[in-house]
Amino acid sequence: MTITQKYSACTSFLAGKLATADGSTMIARNEDAKSAWPKHFVVHPHHVSTADERTFKSNDNGFTTKLPEVRGKYTATPEWTAEFGLFEEDGINEYGVAMSATESAYTNERVLGFDPLVKDGLGEEAMVTVTLPYVHSAREGVQYLAKLIEENGTNETNGILFADADEVWYMETAGGHQWVAQRIPDDCYAVVANQLSIQEIDFDDPDHFMFKADIREFVAQHHLNPNPASFNFREIFGVNDLSDEYYNTPRVWEGQRILNPEIKQSPTSHDLPFIRRASRLIQVEDVQQILSSHYEGTPYNPVGTGTETEKHQFRPISLPATQESHILQIKPDLPIEIGGIHWLAMGVAAQSVYVPFFAGMSSTPEMYHHGEKIYSADSAYWVFKLASVLTDAHYQQFIKALNDTRSKVNVAMKNKLHEYETQATQIDRQELTPLLNQAGTEISDIAIKAYQALTAELITKSTDLSPLYFAHNPEL
Repeated sequence: MTITQKYSACTSFLAGKLATADGSTMIARNEDAKSAWPKHFVVHPHHVSTADERTFKSNDNGFTTKLPEVRGKYTATPEWTAEFGLFEEDGINEYGVAMSATESAYTNERVLGFDPLVKDGLGEEAMVTVTLPYVHSAREGVQYLAKLIEENGTNETNGILFADADEVWYMETAGGHQWVAQRIPDDCYAVVANQLSIQEIDFDDPDHFMFKADIREFVAQHHLNPNPASFNFREIFGVNDLSDEYYNTPRVWEGQRILNPEIKQSPTSHDLPFIRRASRLIQVEDVQQILSSHYEGTPYNPVGTGTETEKHQFRPISLPATQESHILQIKPDLPIEIGGIHWLAMGVAAQSVYVPFFAGMSSTPEMYHHGEKIYSADSAYWVFKLASVLTDAHYQQFIKALNDTRSKVNVAMKNKLHEYETQATQIDRQELTPLLNQAGTEISDIAIKAYQALTAELITKSTDLSPLYFAHNPEL
């Protein structure tokens, strides 16, 4: 089995605290790789490591590093098997930091000629595992990961998302050892789709930019900057080709279309900005809509009314290869145990639901610990995936039932989330963890039981939809 296909096609979203309706910071991403590759959802406890436990070695490419002694508690979504690596992907730690990794991108050949990728360097598979438990702010997350990349190199080109209650950062690597990071302005958002996206670097603005100390010297020494009067990271290090026009930029266009419908842009433009101010304050439902989008309301919807060419012209944001989709929300003026919400949609975001979990829980529901490559009924991943598969088989007949279920579940979950949040702010701290564990179980049960009922309904209705069906005349 080759894992190179793993780094295929994620879509990311970031928003600062003044851009959102409730003052939350939000980072979010679809993890896209394979149509049947289950994810689990876990909480790693706070842990003081022994000397033997402090060496990390990747099952993916052999990357090895020494870990700090103290590992903070954090949530994560690892693969169903560790045979090919962990790929923990996303989580919130006990110190109030959220991290999502990675958004796959590409470095141009010119740069790679001087700083090639490092075969056993740090990659997506290990980034969350060796970074998130050890950082105490979003800014520190960038600095910590940057040090690892400078010392060990990286085997991929990636974008990495960090947030805490105050700041949101997007970090990009290029070549084997180069990196920059930009803070998303508090009143802005960004949508990223498999391209190097950071543009002009202001080397005199440490509040909003971080970068490898000698990156300017590296670029100058090798004559890499096509416009030396400025320093545009995307232009210097990125790839700009025709595939962007149907695979990448349309997804950025779609996210910006949803939040800035008043701005008219082309989905094939190579000049879409990295940073935008939305025309309204952003709700978590807006982020869910973006990550669930397949160009609804446009001719490019694969199940819409456009021409056959239009319907298949652009790669959608949500598609069957999505393993999980997450939104990591950190609400203001609350302890991270309550204010950190890990929204998790297993499987296809457009056909699943985002279940909210409090960062302060100590364990996740049992069904989130199950699921292998072959379908099993005891797996949360497969519960949501099965509904998608059944709907896809008879899309026009079943999509209304699925959407009705999604709507009812979303309302019920948010009502219950609000109830538990209210309770959590009124009880003693020693009682908090059991309550938040209970919340995770009860809220996820709402979604799982509704989807189990939906699949039972769809299976039953499918019995009348066989291509061999013949309407029986009871009079004969």
